[in-house]
Amino acid sequence: MAWLRSSAALLLLSALGVSAAPAPTPALDERAFRTATVVIPSPDATVLGNVMNSVESFGGIPYAHPPVGNLRLRPPKRLTESIGTFDGTGPAGACPQFMASTASKNVLLDALGTIANLPFVQEITGQSEDCLSVTVARPEGTTADSNLPVLYWIFGGGFELGWSSMYDATSLINYGVEIGKPFVFVAVNYRVGGYGFMPGKEVKADGAGNAGLLDQRMGLEWVADNIAAFGGDPDRVTIWGESAGAISVFAQMALFDGDNTYKGKPLFRGAMMSSGSIVPTKGIDSPRGQAVYDQVVKTGGCEGAADTLDCLRGLSYDDFLNAANSVPHLLSYTSLALSYLPRPDGRTLTASPDELLLNKKYAAVPMIIGDQEDEGSMFAIFQPNLTTTARLVNYLHTYMFDDVTPAELTEMVNTYGNGLEAVIEGSPFRSGILNEIFPGFKRRAAILGDYVFTLARRLFLLSADGVNPDVPSWSFLMSQNEGTPILGTFHGADLLQVFFGVKDNYAAKSMRSYFLNFVYSLDPNGEGDTGFPAWPRWSEGHKMVQVFARKSALLDDNFREKSFNWIAKNVAKLKF
Repeated sequence: MAWLRSSAALLLLSALGVSAAPAPTPALDERAFRTATVVIPSPDATVLGNVMNSVESFGGIPYAHPPVGNLRLRPPKRLTESIGTFDGTGPAGACPQFMASTASKNVLLDALGTIANLPFVQEITGQSEDCLSVTVARPEGTTADSNLPVLYWIFGGGFELGWSSMYDATSLINYGVEIGKPFVFVAVNYRVGGYGFMPGKEVKADGAGNAGLLDQRMGLEWVADNIAAFGGDPDRVTIWGESAGAISVFAQMALFDGDNTYKGKPLFRGAMMSSGSIVPTKGIDSPRGQAVYDQVVKTGGCEGAADTLDCLRGLSYDDFLNAANSVPHLLSYTSLALSYLPRPDGRTLTASPDELLLNKKYAAVPMIIGDQEDEGSMFAIFQPNLTTTARLVNYLHTYMFDDVTPAELTEMVNTYGNGLEAVIEGSPFRSGILNEIFPGFKRRAAILGDYVFTLARRLFLLSADGVNPDVPSWSFLMSQNEGTPILGTFHGADLLQVFFGVKDNYAAKSMRSYFLNFVYSLDPNGEGDTGFPAWPRWSEGHKMVQVFARKSALLDDNFREKSFNWIAKNVAKLKF
């Protein structure tokens, strides 16, 4: 099969347009149109930034020691030593990525996993274990006394892939200036996959759980120490994330039982969650988590070691990457049954996020939370054989919810209808009999999207409103890609409009305005006439703003009520 994997790899390389020869690194004067300089106190440094398109960007500023060798699979170690003059004119390099499994049963996906781990692909994306950095961007002309609010971005990618320089905030920053809401943008690089979210009893005993969340936290602490030098106000920080980044936002709210203070002051005052909130999870040492660790140990050749965790730390870069990536991937048959994600470890997360929420063990700050209308469509295309209710129930029981009986899961699946009803009512929603690419696709897409994202959001809001009724929240549903074949308004579709301004339509302008109003005043409606409809708090009648490409409307948050009631009743057993 090696020749087949190699052939598939070459075909994929050709299709992706990837050249085998890495590009040379440009000189400083070629990378930077014009440079800006900021002196920061902790760690002491003079940071050079790039000035382009009316934005000053300072890329890849380190906040921690490289997590290599004995620091691999450990909490980040703060960088305190002076780093002198730092060249931040280029993009931040990525942490090692889990782009596809190196042990997939699918030849093409296996080839993709092999390609992703090749040295030249690693070099193209700048992958390295020396990756713990922040990128700061601000409007051109911002000075240390500008005192602008700060937007702290946590990227998504299923806790398996992604890096900060994937997200160029130039368009969003310039929009903020255009509407009179300038801000300082910060994006954090954190460890993903097995590097940042390795489970197992050995990891728990070592106090090394959820290293990726601790990376995000240390990035926030760096902001508290240094953002004033960039013209940002450390007392007005809003954290924002998408997908795994949104799940990370609540994790930051719940970290250390809700203690979000540093040097006696809160690290953030508001939160925005796009496509994600809480994911109920079993402990880091649960059988499911332990199976992941054991597979990594086996692939890494550490099974016979007296200390398997120490053995993993001693592996070469390539050997550990291949071992960490030998488990099922997000974009595979197992789909949203993630191998790597935040799990309770008794220290950083003392319990499942849903339990921490109900016990008020989180930093309750004003928040915006919402979803794409068809969150599950992208993740439901990898299981074409689940054409009957029985097969779907067996899949859900085997890969996701082993504490729920098949009979109980059958009850849940049937709330989404059967036969033609399931097609008409499935996702992409409001598309009638269209988009059923194989039997069961639309019903499965609805179920996956609802449990992990859309109806989980409603349960989150109900719980938060119950324990902290005085803390305001707003909710949205984006439908701007209505009519897109097969996927509809798919997971991540909002990034094009809201983050990058593509297309620069009503959906982009309205959500950008709402979000930046919130960054300024902790209210998406802002002050005075903003040109967009008033957005009521969710507690005021449980209404969401539904955003289309050319308009918005208020939507009652009561759709798919039977399915929601089943989830609410069984949530204690629905842990990954």
